[in-house]
Amino acid sequence: MKQSRDFVFKNFETLLAVLLLATVAVIHFTFENKFAFLNFYYLPALVTGYYLGKRRAILLALASVLTVAFFAVAWPSYVVAGFQPINVFWQLFVWGCFLLLAAVLVGTLYEEKERHIASLKMAYIGILEVLSKYLESGDPYTKNHSVRVAELAVGIGAKMGLADEDLENIRVAGLLHDIGKIEISLDIINKSVSLTETERELVKAHAKRGARLLELAGGVLKQAVPLVEAHHRFFCEITEGEELPLGARIIAVADAYDAMISDRPYRTALPQGRALEEIKNEAGHQFDPDVVLAFISFISAEKEEHVVTAGGGRSDDVSLAFTKITT
Repeated sequence: MKQSRDFVFKNFETLLAVLLLATVAVIHFTFENKFAFLNFYYLPALVTGYYLGKRRAILLALASVLTVAFFAVAWPSYVVAGFQPINVFWQLFVWGCFLLLAAVLVGTLYEEKERHIASLKMAYIGILEVLSKYLESGDPYTKNHSVRVAELAVGIGAKMGLADEDLENIRVAGLLHDIGKIEISLDIINKSVSLTETERELVKAHAKRGARLLELAGGVLKQAVPLVEAHHRFFCEITEGEELPLGARIIAVADAYDAMISDRPYRTALPQGRALEEIKNEAGHQFDPDVVLAFISFISAEKEEHVVTAGGGRSDDVSLAFTKITT
C-alpha cells in the first residue's frame, strides 16, 4: 500500500497527463461531432508540457494523434458525412501538426523556466553557504561546520531515496541550523568548563531562536523552519500523534557526528570509529534508527571511496568501526 502511494506521489504529474488523455479519448469516442472535439486534445498536451517538459509533451501529443488516427481507421463513421476522405486527412494532419507545435512550444518554455530556477537555486545556495561561513567565522571550533552538516545530511537523505526538493530543503536547513547562535555570546559557546544551568538553557534554545529568525524571511525559507526548529529534538521524545520532520531527524545525526569528530573548547575530536559507535548506540533514543542505518551506509560508501591506505586497504580503526557498527 505504501509503495503504491509513494509511486502515485512521485509520478503524480505523469499520471495526471495520462488520465487527461484517456478521459478526452473516451469522451471523444462517444461524442457525436468528433471534429469539433479535436481541440480538447490540446489540454493534456499543454498540461504535460507545462509540468513535465518538452520530451514528454511531444510523446503525449503523438499518442493523441495516434489515438485519433486509430478512431478514424477502426470506425469509418468517424468521417463526417459530406466530407471527402482527402479533406478529412488534411484536416487531421494540420490539427496534428499544430498539436505537436503547441507541445514543443510549451515544453520549451517549461525547460527554459527550469533552467532559470536551477540557476537561481545555485545562487541562493551559494549565498547561504557564504552566510553560514560568515556566521561561524568568529568561532574557529565550528568553522565550516554548517557546510559539512548540510553535505552529510543531503548524502543521508539521498541514501533514503528522498526527492530533490526535499534534499534542497535539507541542504538549506543544514546550512542554517545554527543561525540561532548569533544571539548567544561567543564566550558561552567557546566556554571550556561546564556551563551553568542558565547558560545551558540559553544554548539549548538556539534552535527555536534560529527558527524565529528564518520565519522573518517569509516564504523563501519557510520549508527550512520546522527542520531548524526540531533538529535538537530527541527521537524518543516524540509523543503519539506528533510528527518530527524527517529532515530534522537527518540533520540531528549529521550535526552530532560532525560535532563529535571536530575539536571543541571542552574536548578534542573523537576518532571516527568512536563517533560512529556513539551514533549507533543512540539509535532509537536520540536518533531515528532508519536515519542511522542510512547514515552508516553513506559513511561506509564514502570511506570505501576515500579513506584508503597506501596498501589499498582501509585504515585499521575505520575498518574496526564498520565491523562493530554493522554487526
